[in-house]
Amino acid sequence: MSARRGWTLKETLIVTVLGAVFAVLYLAWVQVWLIAQAIFGSLTMDVVMGFWFVASIVAAAIIRKPGVALTAELLAAAVQILLGSPAGLLLLVTGAVQGAGAELVFAATRWRNYSLPVLMAAGVGAAIFSFAYTWIRFDYGALQPTVLIAMFVLRCLSGALLGGWLGHVIVEALYKTGALGGLVIDHDKRAAIA
Repeated sequence: MSARRGWTLKETLIVTVLGAVFAVLYLAWVQVWLIAQAIFGSLTMDVVMGFWFVASIVAAAIIRKPGVALTAELLAAAVQILLGSPAGLLLLVTGAVQGAGAELVFAATRWRNYSLPVLMAAGVGAAIFSFAYTWIRFDYGALQPTVLIAMFVLRCLSGALLGGWLGHVIVEALYKTGALGGLVIDHDKRAAIA
C-alpha cells in the first residue's frame, strides 16, 4: 500500500510534536516516580516505567509506518536533554533502547496491526529492552533472583498498561477529536468500518 511508504511532512511534524509533548510529560513523571519511590520503595521504578514508553506507542499507532516508534522516543529523549534533564546524553541511549523494543513488535506485524493487544505487546517489548539495558547499566546481576523476577514482571506489566493500554486510550481520544483525519490511522479505521 503506497500510503505506508515514506513520511509526509504532516506525519513528520506530528511525530516531532508528540516527541516534544511527551518529553515534558516524561520530565514531570520523574517527579511522580521520586515521590512514589520515597513512599513505596525501590521497586516503584518498575511499576511506573511503562509511562516512559508511551510516546513510541502513541506515535506508531497514529502514523503506522516503520521507524516511528524509535524516532518518537529518540525525539522525546533529545527534547528532555534540551530542557535540562540531569540524565544528560544517556537519555538518547535510553530512548533508542525503549523505542527499539516497541518498534520490534510493530515490525513483527509488518507495521499493519495496531490493535490493543499489539500496543500492549509493544509496551512489553519496550519493557524487555529497557530491562536488559538497565541490567547492564546498573549491574542487576548482583541482585537476588526473586527481586529480579519481581522487577521484570512489574516492568512488563507497567509496559503493557502504562505504555500500551494508556497509549491506546490516548490515541482513541485524539482520534475522536478529528485531529487525525487524513492520516493512515484514519484510512485504516474507515476501511475497517466499510
